[in-house]
Amino acid sequence: MKLVFCGTPQFAVPTLEAVIAAGHEVVLVVTQPDRAAGRGMETQAPPVKRVALEHGIPVLQPEKIKNNFELRAMLEDILPEAILVVAYGRIIPQWMLDLAPYGCINLHGSLLPKYRGAAPIQWAIANGENVTGVTTMRLDSGLDTGDMLLAKIVPIGQEETAVDVYECLAAVGADLMVETLCGLADKSLFRQQQDHALATLAPILTRDDGRIDFTRMAHNIYDRWRGFQPWPGAHTTLRGKKLIVHKMRASSHVAEGEPGTIVIQGDAMMAHCANGTAIYLDELQMEGKRRMSAAEFLNGYQVKSGERLGI
Repeated sequence: MKLVFCGTPQFAVPTLEAVIAAGHEVVLVVTQPDRAAGRGMETQAPPVKRVALEHGIPVLQPEKIKNNFELRAMLEDILPEAILVVAYGRIIPQWMLDLAPYGCINLHGSLLPKYRGAAPIQWAIANGENVTGVTTMRLDSGLDTGDMLLAKIVPIGQEETAVDVYECLAAVGADLMVETLCGLADKSLFRQQQDHALATLAPILTRDDGRIDFTRMAHNIYDRWRGFQPWPGAHTTLRGKKLIVHKMRASSHVAEGEPGTIVIQGDAMMAHCANGTAIYLDELQMEGKRRMSAAEFLNGYQVKSGERLGI
């Protein structure tokens, strides 16, 4: 097929490479503008742009697309058979939805209709799901409400973080997109409406989502930590200062205690959670300081059992 590809982060790269390898003609890549990033805040090109240029594909980086007459004229001149949308980061306007015969085909990082929205991978893990997946769908004007094409289930390991699952789904999704395009081309694939009554939302993450709520069960706190990697992570306060928790694990320790109360066991540091559960805080960092193991942290800050976190 003649395609236009819209995508921005690393998640979209395997799909772009897969459709090129499958022999499809990607005539244009649309991606977000270069942004300042990293400690030095140097301007960096999106991963999709770098890969497109390696393959000699023209790249367009508009700030806005809804009323972008230059982009519209260019796409109308190209007349792609389909527009692929993978983590592009912009709402697709109606004129683009209507442009290509096969429409705008989106790769979504969940098993729709579950986890519609900006952060499906993160919220699936944070909510303790043991399976997730990817879905190809034809975009419509709603938020991930379009007709589904194909889906693939992927298990979530008990210790996997969003970073791990992100990489896995990107690879699985690339193959699924190629399979979807084949099915559309040979007319063996049919659209299936979503059951909107089963929909759940996966809203964009905020910094506050990373705040540890010790009134939750330990396993729930651990799942949220796994889901919110690398950002917003997990954080609380100790002695009035921000404390970042880089590594944690749920404890089988059963003992009632005020949520957030610290318990020291040798070189280990735990905190009481809901219903007699506790969480091990294995790697910590006081704001502005270096990361430390629990043993280093306890020694350096002389933390005592009975101190409270989150107050």
